[in-house]
Amino acid sequence: MATTQTDMALFEKLYKESPEIQYPKDGEIISGIIVKIEKKNVLVNVNNQFTGLVVNKELGNTVTFEDLAPDQPIDVMVLGDSVERGLLILSLKRANQIKSLTDLGKRHESGETMLVKPIEANKWGLLVDIDGLKGFIPVSQLTPLHYPRVEGADPAKILEHLEGLIGEPFQVRVINVDEGGKKIIFSEKAAMEESREKALKSMKEGDIVEGTVSGILSYGLFVTFEGLEGLVHVSEIDWGHVNDPSKFAKVGMKIKVKVIGLESEKISLSIKRLKDNPWDILAKKVKTGDTIKASISRISAFGAFMDLEGGIQGLIHLSEISHGVVKDIRDHVKVGEEVEAKVINFDPRKKRIGLSLKALAPVPEGMKVEKKLDENKPKVTGKVSEEDKIDAEIAPKKETTKKAPAKKAPAKKEAASEDEAK
Repeated sequence: MATTQTDMALFEKLYKESPEIQYPKDGEIISGIIVKIEKKNVLVNVNNQFTGLVVNKELGNTVTFEDLAPDQPIDVMVLGDSVERGLLILSLKRANQIKSLTDLGKRHESGETMLVKPIEANKWGLLVDIDGLKGFIPVSQLTPLHYPRVEGADPAKILEHLEGLIGEPFQVRVINVDEGGKKIIFSEKAAMEESREKALKSMKEGDIVEGTVSGILSYGLFVTFEGLEGLVHVSEIDWGHVNDPSKFAKVGMKIKVKVIGLESEKISLSIKRLKDNPWDILAKKVKTGDTIKASISRISAFGAFMDLEGGIQGLIHLSEISHGVVKDIRDHVKVGEEVEAKVINFDPRKKRIGLSLKALAPVPEGMKVEKKLDENKPKVTGKVSEEDKIDAEIAPKKETTKKAPAKKAPAKKEAASEDEAK
């Protein structure tokens, strides 16, 4: 009997000294210690009074099982309880959502950058998921390296480009976040703002930089470096005729370029000016009256073009094909055929070289040849000279503006509003 009274007294003492049991409420954020990590569940000790369970789907996408370990402190949200199992049902994901939203608000105020990975793409931009919080990177807020440079702003190709960025890490700045986390907007461009301004201030014409090809369009190559983007116009890709820029580079390729123009953030670049001018090289080897041997590269209404050193196109004018009447140039020469021709005029400064096949061929017996003044110079017909027409075929199209766009591709459809993107 004495033993029973002693036990009761001890029990009463322990009861009075023990902490009050506070049953967690649904939606409450509580702290606990990880007890055990199972294949798809995490068991949590809550205040030495309850055991809680975090199932796989409530782990979130910013934490993996590999990030967790026994005896590790953890903050979780109470979702309810399981009477049958005698466990609290907990969520690490939802606790982290609240933390993340607070963190995003602080980053928005401070301008601090962060790393995110897109999980989905649509025609307006890239979608980001942070433990269930949905964020968005609009197309207009991508840096030049990731901006979709697509010919004709083809929506299908834009989406294809954006889908290729899913899973890639993006350094971004929070430019909008509301209290409920329903409208979170990120900007990759804003995250690069300071480094871009610094790079732009230190840059000058004549600089040689290494960059990455970020876009290829019919009028040239876009190249990014130090957060900036410039254009290598088709006329600055090579000294020879360029009708397809994609033959000279691929997106993602590293190349060296020369800065040839700066106007605010519009940067014009050149690849060909890093090479010796082939006209100067040819002028050291060839002079008027020489005979040269090369392949026919193409045939036009004006004559045949020979592929000379350094990509130079030499013209055998229609009138220099044969002593007789030429109805079809292909009856005399064919593309790919190697022929010999005489240099009848050569002006490296104007980038012109005239060649002749008939000058190396004997005049047919009985044919009368009349010598005319400047017989080898194309005649002027109307307002546009034949010489100008030939130049238009040989030379690439000129730039319509002095400088190249650094940011926006011409006729590009920008991303719709962030509200539409949602």
